[in-house]
Amino acid sequence: MSKGPPERYFRTPVTAPGPQGGDMLRAFGLIRTNPLAFLEQTWHELGDVVQFPIPSPPSYLISDPEAVDRVLRVNQRAYGKRTIQYTSLSLVTGEGLLTADTEAWRQQRRVVQPAFHPTQVEKVADHVAVSCARLDGEWSALPDGTVIDVDAAMMHTALEVVGRALFGTDLSGDAATLAHATLAALDVVVGKARNPLSPPLWVPTPGNLTLRRSLSILDGAVERMLAERRLRPVGIEREPDMLDLLVEGFGGGGPVRNQMVTFLVAGHETVASALTWSWHLLDTSPDAAAMLRDEALTVLGDRDATFADFPHLPYARAVVDEALRLYPPAWLITRKAHEDDVLAGHTVPAGALVIISPWIVHRHPDLWPDPERFEPSRFLGTGASDSNRTGYLPFGSGPRMCIGRDFALLEATLIMSSLARRWTFEGVDAASVHAEPLVTVRPRDGLPMRVRRLVADEG
Repeated sequence: MSKGPPERYFRTPVTAPGPQGGDMLRAFGLIRTNPLAFLEQTWHELGDVVQFPIPSPPSYLISDPEAVDRVLRVNQRAYGKRTIQYTSLSLVTGEGLLTADTEAWRQQRRVVQPAFHPTQVEKVADHVAVSCARLDGEWSALPDGTVIDVDAAMMHTALEVVGRALFGTDLSGDAATLAHATLAALDVVVGKARNPLSPPLWVPTPGNLTLRRSLSILDGAVERMLAERRLRPVGIEREPDMLDLLVEGFGGGGPVRNQMVTFLVAGHETVASALTWSWHLLDTSPDAAAMLRDEALTVLGDRDATFADFPHLPYARAVVDEALRLYPPAWLITRKAHEDDVLAGHTVPAGALVIISPWIVHRHPDLWPDPERFEPSRFLGTGASDSNRTGYLPFGSGPRMCIGRDFALLEATLIMSSLARRWTFEGVDAASVHAEPLVTVRPRDGLPMRVRRLVADEG
């Protein structure tokens, strides 16, 4: 790409280097099919602050870690989420916690915050044990060495945990259907975000019809959960879960539906992605796999993981952290500037679109030595696994950091350890596994692996 001034292409003030309009046209195919590869290439060639030759809105790729921290944390009130990315996502989630902006977000956050109090998060361990036992029984019924889609298995398991922990509902029978509906809906959302001329939802295109069917399935699950809750006997003492909080805080209707779909979708995607990529990365690093297995056997032995085990599973947590670094589920974060700001020495005008890619920031050589290498030990030692560290953004940063971060890290760590003490995972063809940047980063065509029970666990 050339760095010539792009003023001749549009009247928008130019405040940072960027590609020429011709460069963008030549890269159009890559932008449409693999925007993450385009952004990474742009960063490598043009640096930490790039302005694209787009007339409206002024659009910037920000990869400087300090500038990213300013957008998401230090000066976060100057930026909002009214961007095409979140507008498209709201076709699925509605104005839930993930897509709501400013004051609406603050009101919603106050309602759902108690569901993620530490005393509530602790209970995740019990739900993990139930789901892992179900998965263990399912795999034990198969011939040893059967090839399974680990990506699908992790999606279903994480969805079950979310159903039980947040909504008090057993989704094990619906997990496959709901996971498929979620992915189908998100695939359509991605297409709409990448195509500014995408037809409105009422036009019966194949994509819109797929989205409608998927939304019908998700809405049906929400209705069933609400119906089950209404049928519960009164007078039984129990601590309120998220569904109770939502009904009490919003009364019912669309706001409750939007929050439930938001947490059904976002609540399992991050954990499932972290687990899927962890198994893939461990397959490429036998020493790391052995360390994970040894830790799990030493700490857990032949019993299920509990919340009390979490502090004693540092290597499993480090594997999860490193997988989230290399394959951050939310590979793209966008913000709209509400006022002029200066990022890494470059003026960003009010109304500008700011694009941040955790995938790129997690590979910034100023913060991460040998950034492409899988090395869980980066997150071992004093302060090394601090998720608020500048340049580590799998859950975002600042006030809008994912509310379920602690929930997700506990869940992923306990699932990983519980499975590692019983099973080994062998990739069918690790070289053919490719990351596909959709709403989240997923392995294209799933992750087929041979699953074998550990000999030491037999009998």
